[in-house]
Amino acid sequence: MEQQAIWAIGIFLVIYALIISEKIHRTIIAMIGGLLMVGLGIVDQETALHHIDFNTLGLLIGMMIIVSITADTGLFKYIAVWAAKKSKGNPVSILIALALITAVASAFLDNVTTVLLMVPVTFSITRQLRVPPLPFLLTQIIASNVGGTATLIGDPPNIMIGSAVKELTFLDFIINLAPIAVIVLIVYIPIFILLFRKQIQTTPALTKSIMDMDEKELITDSKLLRKCLAVLGLTIVGFFLHQTLHLESATVALAGAFLLLLLTGEHMMETAFTKVEWTTIFFFVGLFVLVSGLVETGVIAKLAAQAIELTNGDPVATSLLILWLSAIASAFLDNIPFVATMIPMIQEMGNMGVSDLEPLWWSLALGACLGGNGSLIGASANLIVAGMAGKEGHPIKFMQYLKYGFPLMILSIVISSFYVYFRYLM
Repeated sequence: MEQQAIWAIGIFLVIYALIISEKIHRTIIAMIGGLLMVGLGIVDQETALHHIDFNTLGLLIGMMIIVSITADTGLFKYIAVWAAKKSKGNPVSILIALALITAVASAFLDNVTTVLLMVPVTFSITRQLRVPPLPFLLTQIIASNVGGTATLIGDPPNIMIGSAVKELTFLDFIINLAPIAVIVLIVYIPIFILLFRKQIQTTPALTKSIMDMDEKELITDSKLLRKCLAVLGLTIVGFFLHQTLHLESATVALAGAFLLLLLTGEHMMETAFTKVEWTTIFFFVGLFVLVSGLVETGVIAKLAAQAIELTNGDPVATSLLILWLSAIASAFLDNIPFVATMIPMIQEMGNMGVSDLEPLWWSLALGACLGGNGSLIGASANLIVAGMAGKEGHPIKFMQYLKYGFPLMILSIVISSFYVYFRYLM
């Protein structure tokens, strides 16, 4: 193996280990890793920039701007309180209602943004009912990753796959991934009820306090809300039509974001830009450059060749290998950097004679998104909820989450294995 390849592998493994350890912020570590790849001459700056997927970054930034402005209207608080009242203040019904809202919102707003909006409202409701928030938070983490699986924009791994594989449209993701996401969620709901119903009992008086809340008071700016909903609707229509219009998904998201800024005026711009998660954006930049070192030195090509050799190129074995490998790895390694490594590997398989890559892409998406439920560090949404819970004095312990998340993740991957086999490989 060439010296450059050994250096690339060494840097990648050290950076990955530091990301997992969480001793230093992952954005700082990822950027340092990317800069080392350039600084040591493994890739030059121009090549590194070529590997940065600006479509993924543009899509994330555009949606973050739209959602941050929409959140200022109070819409998400309104929806949560409305759902709690429709559930008659019953904690178990509220638990399921909030999980379903989280899943649906995660499909169209991305799961990180959704949990940032849902968790504060959840704490407000659990305080009102005087029930432990942990069951609500656990179900919302799991529901966000399941819901995020369903669409191109729902989860960062899907955004990355959609950006890398131009033939896959917004509608393709819904047609291929939404059915299995719905099936998994339907299977999970009775399990949630069985696991948590005894932990979240409350009194009739506290239930009444929920019913007495006026959700209409939570809408702070109805004029702004109408503008946000109109632009959000146009943006989602744009995602459905982006390939017909010959536009990238990032162009659609950024067009929606700046149309909304145009309609709301300059005073919203500064606030909206401060709410963009720039740490997440630069985390992606660092990862793309980090992985570019493995691509340019041929490491990814060697891994792809070994995977094909292991499965003899059999489409069933290769698809299931990617599904399970992605799920187990994503449970413990954070699915974003894992997918950044897997995308060029699958592309390389196409160059080595695997004719139909589509089952492999759906297997990667399912494994990475659903695998994120396996542990507390499996997905960005998990870490964000854990951080917010800790600030509220209700820390979520790694093992505490693992005993719920990992078995549920395995169950979802078993279901996904049957789905992938019978839909694509029969």
